[in-house]
Amino acid sequence: MKIAGNTFLVTGGSSGLGEATARALVDAGGNVVVADIDAEKGEAVAKELGAAARYVCCNVTDESAVQAAIALAVECFGGLQGLVGCAGVPLVQRVVGRRGPHSLADFAMVIQVNLIGTFNVLRLAAAAMSRQEPTETGERGVIVNTSSTGAFEGQIGQAADAAAKGGINSMTLPIARELGSLGIRVVTIAPGMFDTPMMSLLPPEFRGILTAQVPFPSRFGAPSEFAALARHIIENEMINGEVIRLDGAQRMGPKI
Repeated sequence: MKIAGNTFLVTGGSSGLGEATARALVDAGGNVVVADIDAEKGEAVAKELGAAARYVCCNVTDESAVQAAIALAVECFGGLQGLVGCAGVPLVQRVVGRRGPHSLADFAMVIQVNLIGTFNVLRLAAAAMSRQEPTETGERGVIVNTSSTGAFEGQIGQAADAAAKGGINSMTLPIARELGSLGIRVVTIAPGMFDTPMMSLLPPEFRGILTAQVPFPSRFGAPSEFAALARHIIENEMINGEVIRLDGAQRMGPKI
C-alpha cells in the first residue's frame, strides 16, 4: 500500500505511539485523521501537521463516534486506505490485593476499551475499505493494531491488560484470513517498553530497572521506531496475519 496520497485513521493519535505514527504518515505524503478523546492535544497535533491532517474526537468504544471519524476521512480526503489503532488504557491491579479482589468494573473497562474498542474500529474501517476500488495488486486497505509484549509475559497486576492484548493477538490471523478475500491486510505490533507519556511518569529507579532488562538496545523504544515499523507494514504487501514483537529481545519477569 502506498502511503503518499492515501488516507489513514490513527486512533490514540494525539500522543505517544499514535502521534508518532500520524507524523510519520504525513511526512511520507499521506493524509491522516487523528482520532482521540483528548481534544486539546488532538487539535494541536492536527494543526501542526497541516492540510493533510484532521482531528476528530473519538471514543473507540462508541460506534457512532467511529463512524463519524471514518466519514470525516472520506469527506475530507476521498477514502480510507489504512487504520493504525493505538488507543488504549493502562491498568495495574492485583487479582487479590490489600483492598480485596480485583474490581470487576475495572477489568471490564480495560477489555471494553483495549479489546472491544480495537475490534469496533477495525470492523467499521474494514467495511469502509471493502467498498473501495482495489489497487493494481488487489489491495483495498491495511489495518495495523497495537497489543503489547504483556500479552506474552504479563506481569503481576496485568491480568486485565494481558487478557485484552492477548485477545488482539489472537484475532489477528482469523481476521486476516477473512479479510484477505477483500484485499485487506491485518497485522498487529506488540511493543515492549516505549518512551511514551505514560512511561515518563515512572520514577527514575524503575525506568533503570526496566531498561536493564532489555538485551539490546538497553533503553526504552522511541515512538518513532514504532511508527517506522507501522509504515513498513503498510508499504510491504507481503506482511499479513502476523503479530510482530518490537522489544529489543526483552522478556519480562513476573514483576519489576
